[in-house]
Amino acid sequence: MPKLDTELHVKMFRAGKRRRSLTSRIRKAIKVLLGKDDVYGLEWGDPDVFPPLRHVRDHFVMPYLAPDKTVVEIGPGGGRWTRYMLCAKQIYAVDYHQEILNELKSNFDAANIACVKNHGDDFPNIPDGSVDFLFSFGTFVHLDVDLIDRYLRNMKPLLKPGSQVVIQYSDKTKPRGRSNEGFSENDPDNMRKLVLSHGYSIHEEDLETLAHSSIVRFGPPKVGTGPEATARAGK
Repeated sequence: MPKLDTELHVKMFRAGKRRRSLTSRIRKAIKVLLGKDDVYGLEWGDPDVFPPLRHVRDHFVMPYLAPDKTVVEIGPGGGRWTRYMLCAKQIYAVDYHQEILNELKSNFDAANIACVKNHGDDFPNIPDGSVDFLFSFGTFVHLDVDLIDRYLRNMKPLLKPGSQVVIQYSDKTKPRGRSNEGFSENDPDNMRKLVLSHGYSIHEEDLETLAHSSIVRFGPPKVGTGPEATARAGK
């Protein structure tokens, strides 16, 4: 796996930007007419169009958004998922690369979005006990388990009681996960152990919707209850 300070993500962003720029005026005009956003990340699937991602949007994002909610998104890219969160009271968009945060800001110059450049696993200037919903898609699939472990530790103080965390991660038990060299060595058993080791309760696991990865939804344990896991089979 590439190191944290690798240029992998920035190179992916720059390559995508070059591809989009070739016909950007034409495509952007079409997207405007169709009501779509031409943002970095859509080349890997549009949640408005691609059924598995539509399911992720409708099941793992939209139910946890409201005008009184504070949201953290780790690795927002150009805003492929952020665009659904704009109704929230506050969005903290966290990324290691300032260039990508600048792209997000150019796409969505909204007063409720705060771009947070971190050091790889922390959450600078996000108040403890303030977060209702934390989401990450397309980022943890590339992170080694030791970095995921640090993220899980560092996000815990931010979370309100009853908050929800949704993370997509690499699943090397799946053929398409194994064949993707950019994906980290991870799987549901390992991710489950990591989450539970930090005292979270696992509310749901989706092991089937995505062909190369899986999703876990978890949060702080309720008072008087221990960690529990409910596996979700299928859509």
